[in-house]
Amino acid sequence: MAPPLVSVPMKKNKNKKPSLVLTLSAAGLLIGAGSVAYWLLSQRQLSSSDLLVGANIIPGDALFAVSLTTDTQQWQQLRQFGTRETQVELDKNLVELRDRFLTNNGYDFQKDIAPWVGNDVTIAFLAPDTASKPVPKPVTTNEDAANDQQSMVMVLPVKNPEIAKSILAQPKTLKQGKWIDRTYEGIAIKQNQGQAGENFSAALLDGRFLVITDNPKATERAIDAYKKKTSLATTGGFAENFPKIGNYQPFAQFYINVPTAAKIAAASPNRPLPAQVLAQLQNNQGLAGTMTLEPEGIRFKGVSWLNPNSQRVLAVENKAGEMQSRLPAETLMMLSGGNLQRLWGDYVLTSQGNPLSPIAPEQLRGGIKSLTNLDLDKDLLSWMKGEFSLSVIPTTSKQGSPDDFRAGLVFMVQGSNRQSAEASIKQLDDVMRNQYQFQIQPAKVADQPVVNWFSPYGTLTATHGWLDGDVAFLVVGAPITDKIIPKPNNTLASTIPFQQTVPTEPNPTNGQFFVDVERIVKNFPLPTLIPNQQTLLNATRSIGMTSAVSDSRSNIYDIFIGLKKVTNSTALPSPGSNKGNSIR
Repeated sequence: MAPPLVSVPMKKNKNKKPSLVLTLSAAGLLIGAGSVAYWLLSQRQLSSSDLLVGANIIPGDALFAVSLTTDTQQWQQLRQFGTRETQVELDKNLVELRDRFLTNNGYDFQKDIAPWVGNDVTIAFLAPDTASKPVPKPVTTNEDAANDQQSMVMVLPVKNPEIAKSILAQPKTLKQGKWIDRTYEGIAIKQNQGQAGENFSAALLDGRFLVITDNPKATERAIDAYKKKTSLATTGGFAENFPKIGNYQPFAQFYINVPTAAKIAAASPNRPLPAQVLAQLQNNQGLAGTMTLEPEGIRFKGVSWLNPNSQRVLAVENKAGEMQSRLPAETLMMLSGGNLQRLWGDYVLTSQGNPLSPIAPEQLRGGIKSLTNLDLDKDLLSWMKGEFSLSVIPTTSKQGSPDDFRAGLVFMVQGSNRQSAEASIKQLDDVMRNQYQFQIQPAKVADQPVVNWFSPYGTLTATHGWLDGDVAFLVVGAPITDKIIPKPNNTLASTIPFQQTVPTEPNPTNGQFFVDVERIVKNFPLPTLIPNQQTLLNATRSIGMTSAVSDSRSNIYDIFIGLKKVTNSTALPSPGSNKGNSIR
């Protein structure tokens, strides 16, 4: 992005605080950051490297990095997914970024950028200096402001060094400020001298990589990382784990530095992390992923790994994959896992004392104890060592009116000790009878014994029993027990939506997830969790995930999002056509 980015005058507020929260929480970060690349990139070819492009240049303590394809056809394919509403939103961002980085600075993509740029581009965000300090210092000078802000580094592989050199040697005239030349560690740097926060730099490393930064110090850090081999490529576990998510012709790849993110969060004055939580997060090192576009949606392959110096290890236990064969074809949602007891133990280890956890372990333990007089760990989880699932099953597969829709919540778990399980379940029956005045009535479904809970008002509220001798189940809500007893002929696993959505790899697996988004949205009111949630849901058909423990230090994931498609997809507006507010 040499000339375009070097010349663009980006104004910054010198008192601006690090934007970590916005960087990590924005649902469209990957697409938003990548939109820059759409206009700064040209052809694509399959990269020969198994690592993130530019991983040997990006400083090892980088907070976040994303590499994006240069294939304009893939960007056009992305625009075809979703609805007209999502396309308008994406196009608006693409046009704004194109005009900001190219058009407004006198550059044309095909003429000035395409002839020299390589196959992919990487955008990385470096942690501000405050991340390495125990107490954030007050910002008093322009230099302090620059150092305390999150810096950006862009790495562009160069396919035609001669053209890149000539354009870099003669950049277009700046609207404000002037160009200066300097060197660092023998590397020539072209830098604009303007107002505070506008000091963009460009350097060509070995004629192969053009490095653009928005901070002179960041340029020096990138050169040091490249020469001294302290780059992302040498960060603990990166080179060993990133190849696990390799894919042919990816649209994007990304990496998140968990310890660095934790340090920045801990330094935040708005929502600091407790010391014990920060210590727990130091056990984790990285999270990386690859995004590819497929005919019916988007696939993500992910890997997360522990810090090589961490004392924590993962149990390599992948024993899930059967629960979808016990559920009926009309199941709306299913979440399964391989060992509920171990999952709970891992949750306790990583969330105890963490204010960001959905629910505190001690709070859940206390709630179950006060409501049922059962000890969560001793009475329940002690025998729940097998595969489990939580599902939503409607009363009928027919599409009726929303007012007639009813569904049951179904919990299944493979027990390791039926005698202990039955003792705990009997105790639960006694509590419901004596403390809550429920009627506990034995019954049969398809000649199999079950136990029904009737509320004081005579309504069937829940049913529990056993499947295949060692799988306990509990149905709450709509009476759908007859859909799982006897074992259904048409199972969830046999349906086309499940097979097309839920990845078959990794196999064996320690957990899967499936949700029929279209039917869930149609029949259930959902709480708003992210901006533009309804717009995104309206564009989605289904979501599936399969995960596994790869080894004692890493987990791998495969996620597929089935998307709707825009009919008669339009072209992006040309430069200057109302900044993309209308899509023709």
